[in-house]
Amino acid sequence: MAGDRETLAEWVGREILPHERDLRIWLQRRFVAAVDVEDIVQECYCRLAQLSDVTRIAEPRAYLFTIARNFARQQRKRASVVRLETLSDTFDAEIESSALTPERIASARQDLGRLQEALATLSERARRIFIMRKVDGLSQKEIANALGVSEAIVENDASRSLRAVLKLMTVPEPETVMPAGNRHARSH
Repeated sequence: MAGDRETLAEWVGREILPHERDLRIWLQRRFVAAVDVEDIVQECYCRLAQLSDVTRIAEPRAYLFTIARNFARQQRKRASVVRLETLSDTFDAEIESSALTPERIASARQDLGRLQEALATLSERARRIFIMRKVDGLSQKEIANALGVSEAIVENDASRSLRAVLKLMTVPEPETVMPAGNRHARSH
């Protein structure tokens, strides 16, 4: 399984990441407001991370754009539904209270912890590039100018960083098992 995740991460870095800038521009021009672009791009990466086999994807760029288009359409549909739902304050309160369950908060904290651990494995420059690209949404050119490096370095570091982070984020967490001698320790 680890080999499959590594293969997937390499495939994403090689076949998908080079098209991210074009995807963002395409989304902004055709479908969504700039503030929603990042969400759609991240959803695309999440969907890609769930793939078990990429050998049947003949056109990775077209596949990426199709995923993004579908997410954009879903987002538009949800937005129109949300506008109708806002007529009822009570209903909104119920949605909000169910959305932030302790389980979801704990899961989000675990995911954040795993992301921080993954980022800690990167070099300082690679980590900065990753954050500037994925969090701040800067272009490769903007990052290169800010860091005083070439765009090729930014592209290479961003690609390697994304592969490393995807690899670490998609590896299932091991189950925590209590040692046999400790199972009854609290009952005494």
